[in-house]
Amino acid sequence: MARRERQRAERQKRKARAVERRESMAAKSEERNREAREKLEPLEEGERPAIVTVGAVLSAIIAVVFWVSTVLAATGHVTVRGSHPSPIAAGLLAAVLTAMAWGMWRTRYWAVLGFQAFLALALLSATLGLIQVESWLEAAGTTLVIVIAGALFYLMIKAMARIQMPERRRRE
Repeated sequence: MARRERQRAERQKRKARAVERRESMAAKSEERNREAREKLEPLEEGERPAIVTVGAVLSAIIAVVFWVSTVLAATGHVTVRGSHPSPIAAGLLAAVLTAMAWGMWRTRYWAVLGFQAFLALALLSATLGLIQVESWLEAAGTTLVIVIAGALFYLMIKAMARIQMPERRRRE
């Protein structure tokens, strides 16, 4: 019986130490977060981070490409592996990218967040696309997409912190 009680006491001590470690780590993490937040300078009225401008222009260019693809798909001038792509899907993606370009140009948090989601999907798609490349040129192009999308994604994180989420308006 004494052995079982000793083991129980040791387990309780280990649990207590684990809780203390977690609390200590959480406190250190919160301190680092607070320091990082203090270093950030909020955006001035009308200011737009350069990386958000780059994202807005890139989103607009991709949107134009998808609008052209929508028109070509609707008129039957495009075939992908022997079938015609859906103009509705291309048009929907073009509309979303156009909205993101406009939102990023106006420095809206939701637009930057949406563009980051788009970049994450592009990263995932390109990474999986590396599995089935058939030439070095395809591999180089896919790798270039991964590098550019990854760099944009990473650089937009600080810009999003500076833009900060807008405050919700209270209902009256």
